[in-house]
Amino acid sequence: GLGGDMWIPYVSQVCTADIGGPKNKLQFSWTSQMNARLFCGNANTKQDFTELVDVATVHGDQQEAKIYALFRNEWDMSAVCVYSLRDIRDIFMTSAFKDQATDDRQRELDKKRKQCVRDSSMQHIDVLNRIESRSAEMMDWVQPASGSGPILFKHHNYTHIYVDASHPRGNGHHVVMFLSLSDGRVHEVVQTEAHSFIIAEYHPFRNQPHITSISLDTSSKKLYVSSRSELVQLDVANCTQYGSTCEECVLSRKPYCGWDGRSCTSRGALQDVVRGNYTICSEIQARSSLLSSKDFRNQEKMVMLSPQSMYFLSCPVLSHHAQYTWHHPGGVLPCNHLEDQCIFLIDNMSEAREGKYKCESEESGYSRVLEELELQLSRTSEAGTLGPTVWVCVSALMVRSFCSSFY
Repeated sequence: GLGGDMWIPYVSQVCTADIGGPKNKLQFSWTSQMNARLFCGNANTKQDFTELVDVATVHGDQQEAKIYALFRNEWDMSAVCVYSLRDIRDIFMTSAFKDQATDDRQRELDKKRKQCVRDSSMQHIDVLNRIESRSAEMMDWVQPASGSGPILFKHHNYTHIYVDASHPRGNGHHVVMFLSLSDGRVHEVVQTEAHSFIIAEYHPFRNQPHITSISLDTSSKKLYVSSRSELVQLDVANCTQYGSTCEECVLSRKPYCGWDGRSCTSRGALQDVVRGNYTICSEIQARSSLLSSKDFRNQEKMVMLSPQSMYFLSCPVLSHHAQYTWHHPGGVLPCNHLEDQCIFLIDNMSEAREGKYKCESEESGYSRVLEELELQLSRTSEAGTLGPTVWVCVSALMVRSFCSSFY
């Protein structure tokens, strides 16, 4: 239930001039401290997050500053709730204390409790007694800003949060969150007004240490991730890996990257972070022949295989938001993702397996052929002699290359 949690998250307010009470009353205690409980969850479904893990502040003026709070619950879920400094101040100014006053005198004392004074040690004894004997918790809870709900992450154990709201490029309002995981990974998450989604995953360390802090240099777009023994610098504007066409660059929705007319670059101006609308590329490509896209795939190639041999076909996984399929003589098969490769196994080469094979990706209506080749069965005696030798070499190279992606 909302009132009986093991973890209870609070935000506190203390006057900067508070030096405690006089020698005989609250000398080493705050006299102005007030506490308000933070709510993160859905009151209708009774789903709430009470373990406060980390916070990040997006600075603005005193009224518009935002607090991004990272929570988790007992169901192996993490959530981020956003609070405004304005709402927090309003709670402390307008809410009654949880131990409500029962008469006018108590109400007057509670009013004075909320006022900051020049010398807290000179507070009236009745006010100090009221502070000492009654709870400093407010009746009202601080709710997420603008009635927003939590940003949910199922089955991710996040440990730290850093927020960049500098709006580097792209249309619409969005912020970028960097969230570290308990196994040493880091997720880059874009939050728009409609939803949030994971843009990238980083593996800054070879092992899986506990990350102690994350911080972004917004000018250089370098993310600094530290463990107890290492500090690693990551380039979050690593735009070249987001494809060689305008459509792929825009579909990535990478806030720190855009299309400059020739490549996906940190200096590119064309991007649509909110929707990933790649059709904006056709508008500028129509105006300039320099913007014609390059084809990623190699020229269609012929591969000769000996009977009953085994062969791995692979094409690169450029986006984990795309769907990948292998088109082959027997039909269409969804791709098996293994790290950054889309694998199709020919386990026993025969005449029925001959023909053209094509790996295709599709994302938000944009389709692209990434690999295309034709497999043929070697039938001559010469090919039969050479086939196994060539196959052993190819197999050894492919397995070595394939396995290297796991280590």
